[in-house]
Amino acid sequence: MKLSEMRELLAARGIQLTKSLGQNFLHDGNQLRRIVEAAELSNTDRVLEIGPGLGPLTELLLEKAGEVLAIEKDKRLVEFLRERFNSKFKTQNSKFELFHADALEFLKREPRDWSGWKLVANLPYSVASPILVELACGARAPRKIVATLQQEVAQRLMAKAGGKDYGMLTLLVQLDYEPRGSFKIPKSCFFPEPDVDSACVVLDRRTTPLLPENQRETFVRIVKRAFSQRRKMMLKLLREDWPVEKLEQTFAELKIPSQERAEKLSLEQFGKLAKFLSF
Repeated sequence: MKLSEMRELLAARGIQLTKSLGQNFLHDGNQLRRIVEAAELSNTDRVLEIGPGLGPLTELLLEKAGEVLAIEKDKRLVEFLRERFNSKFKTQNSKFELFHADALEFLKREPRDWSGWKLVANLPYSVASPILVELACGARAPRKIVATLQQEVAQRLMAKAGGKDYGMLTLLVQLDYEPRGSFKIPKSCFFPEPDVDSACVVLDRRTTPLLPENQRETFVRIVKRAFSQRRKMMLKLLREDWPVEKLEQTFAELKIPSQERAEKLSLEQFGKLAKFLSF
């Protein structure tokens, strides 16, 4: 879908896009094809798309994948998408399914098993991080994530220990996913043009979990507490939740300096802390 077509459709239906819904539609054909190529789709793949908008990415996904489930919050766009796709794909073994819902509320309300699915989406920037955290944790998480989001969030997802972008989001997602790469998408590829730069990230779910299920809650608790005040020493922050003696013994056994800040610890070190502090 070209930019001119997008403008004409919106004008014909009297649709004014709103910033509150994060409505910045990707229209550049080359970038859309790069996203689909990064997803490595086959005709047996099931794809979850969040925020399809006018459906330019949806159309390419339906050409490659076996099934597409899309979630759109804007009722006006839902009506258009149903007109555009349902007549074409409804009879093909329910290849296309569309929900009118707030994606974050939908994911919380309906905890489906997405482990056999791939997430491929231009995520609404205002809720991209909470959607990823909600969807990308645990055994039911999608096996691949290809998501377009603001570059600042993309950098956090791809970050390594010690960097300025490394933090809570990095660890909560990388516990289950390995970053495979990213590419920048210029502002001019969107309508309307966003105020921030964008990037598409590619994440693959780990074949072997780093932690058993019974230690995940402790991991999340440690990470959230450790990054609650970045400038403070991690040991002091964790005292809010664990006895000082146990913390000092654990830090000593793991050879973590008592004055270390959370941003210096690797994912593996956080994992080891979770193992020691779960019991």
